[in-house]
Amino acid sequence: MWMRYRLQELFIDEDFAEWFPADGRRGVSPARLAMVAVLQYAENLTNRQTARMMACRIDWKYCLGMELDESGFDFSALSEFRDRLARDDRADRLLTLMVDRRVTTPVTAKPT
Repeated sequence: MWMRYRLQELFIDEDFAEWFPADGRRGVSPARLAMVAVLQYAENLTNRQTARMMACRIDWKYCLGMELDESGFDFSALSEFRDRLARDDRADRLLTLMVDRRVTTPVTAKPT
């Protein structure tokens, strides 16, 4: 609950729009991929372990805003996301965005 409460607006899909093709195919939310990468790093998990966590852990589903019956996405989406992150100066831009958002949007209320 704490992670969702504190980080729910840290990533938004528009931040990643230029990273993904605009050919009309439905894909995984880039903001969700970014949040999953944070959770993966925090728990030191492989891509396959991370995909299993999304499929079965209620706390992860809550943090990611998923429905209880939602299974998540294939583990390969994580490595594809990291490949996109490694291009150009995207990692630096993402870090700057994260720092700016956390500084300009202080937490004022606590979850009930």
